[in-house]
Amino acid sequence: MTPIIPSICPSPFGIGGDHLTTQAPEKWIPQMAAIGIRVNRSPHTNWDNVQPGINQWNWEPCDRRVRFIMENGIDTGGLLVGYPEWAGPNRDASGRGRMPVDNLPAWSTYVFEAVKRYKGKINRWEVWNEPPNFTGADQTAADYAKLVVSAHEAAKAADPDCLIGLAAKSVHINYLEQAIRAGAKDRFDFITVHPYETLNGVLRNQGTEAIFMSIVPNIRRMLGRVNPAKTRVPVIITELGADSDPPGTNYGVGPDVAAQALVKAFTMSIAQGVDCIQWFEGMDGDSGAMGLLDASGKPRPTYTALEQMIRHLGSTPACLGWQLLNNKHYAFLFEGAAGPLLITWAYKGAPDLLDFGAPVTVVHPLTGESAHTQTCDLTASPVIVTGIPSGLVDAAKANRHRPFPWEGDYSHARDVSIAFGEKTEAKGLHTQAGDEVAKAVLAYGGSARAGDVPGGNMFMIDPNFLCGDPVPVRISAVVRRNEANDVAGFRLYYESPNGRDGYKASSEWFPVPDNKQWHTATFELHDAQFVGMYGYSFSLQSDEQTQNKYLIKSVTIEKME
Repeated sequence: MTPIIPSICPSPFGIGGDHLTTQAPEKWIPQMAAIGIRVNRSPHTNWDNVQPGINQWNWEPCDRRVRFIMENGIDTGGLLVGYPEWAGPNRDASGRGRMPVDNLPAWSTYVFEAVKRYKGKINRWEVWNEPPNFTGADQTAADYAKLVVSAHEAAKAADPDCLIGLAAKSVHINYLEQAIRAGAKDRFDFITVHPYETLNGVLRNQGTEAIFMSIVPNIRRMLGRVNPAKTRVPVIITELGADSDPPGTNYGVGPDVAAQALVKAFTMSIAQGVDCIQWFEGMDGDSGAMGLLDASGKPRPTYTALEQMIRHLGSTPACLGWQLLNNKHYAFLFEGAAGPLLITWAYKGAPDLLDFGAPVTVVHPLTGESAHTQTCDLTASPVIVTGIPSGLVDAAKANRHRPFPWEGDYSHARDVSIAFGEKTEAKGLHTQAGDEVAKAVLAYGGSARAGDVPGGNMFMIDPNFLCGDPVPVRISAVVRRNEANDVAGFRLYYESPNGRDGYKASSEWFPVPDNKQWHTATFELHDAQFVGMYGYSFSLQSDEQTQNKYLIKSVTIEKME
């Protein structure tokens, strides 16, 4: 945890904005500086924004934004993105935006001029936003590699000391690997990801902290395979957030849960060695209720929570280790601004009582309230604990380099499995449907789960079992038709670099024969690569006719080598 890697950001506490708010930093940047945020993603350096026509440049608006951000004591990166209409076919037949691989000379000129103009002011340049998002339907990772190579050459010619970032949407590590293999090898200085979906499992109390904690380790393992010279490059999360709208509205989780998600995201990101987390976003703009401030500038609980984190952790915290409190609740030990501290929350949101054995100070980051106490009622809402006993500090430090557990250590297992019954038995394999949902859909005397339960047919592999390694595997599912004996069947949908969008459907369709007995569906995969791109590894998918009309008794995945 927290490997020693030279930082390219002055602090892990960063912020960003959407298309609208990045163009008006005066409305929200001062409030960010006031709580100690020292890093901004970009001042809207988009190609369309600075070059309205061939041989026409309009730098003044961007100059003003860069100057304002710097005057507030905030370091900013830049985003190399965009394809003006005058430069070429910037949309495909379906209306999707395209990468400018049809006019690399013009793209190269834009990159050179932008980097040259802001030399000494902007040092980090991220190439594109969330590829393969905002790319043509026919454009591949190889096209992105061309864009990166062109940008790298032009940027280094303008400023040899600048840093170029290789980017991917979500945690699309397989796309990054494809781009590197296609030509981007050695043409980048850092990597960026946007793990929204991975954070969702944590904020919804699914117990998926281990998947979030595997982001950086999986990136490093991939780089070790395909670009060893870049294995230790910094990893930056340039977008991550949660919608503060009420549940049921858009993607809302409510203001308090959004704030809880922020604390957990920064805690686990820093713990695994993320260089900077640029929360999305500072102030509401055109992307919903994502801001630390609402559209009128009023602070939300996310603002208070981040303020409290920076106050107690300091601007450059270091993670010293982790511990399982009461043998189940994740707790992360940091060297804080005034000494060691823990950040912890209830695993899967199940309330529990912690007894530290001596008086400690418990801070609630969503409100800033604190109490001097020996015990703490732990909930899904994280707490910061200071003045912790030396024995707990030593125990957490001892775990620093051990495999991060998910209801056990499966780092040396040959197979992992999950079985459904009166009690779900997850042994290194988990499902997105919660335990309470499982109880509600037990069938055939408590021996199965219905295949159509939301999340019940989506499976998550313990990252310690398969850490993004390209290992042949065999997946077996024990199933039967439902009580009505409806026609049922499914394919396996799994993470693979050979999939168009990170996932691939198996060629085999398994027709569930009947409901008289249990049947085993077996799939042998030679191109699976599980990296938790969307927070899950594989799923069982039916068509419109069968609609998941089956029951699942158990699922097992085993290594074939």
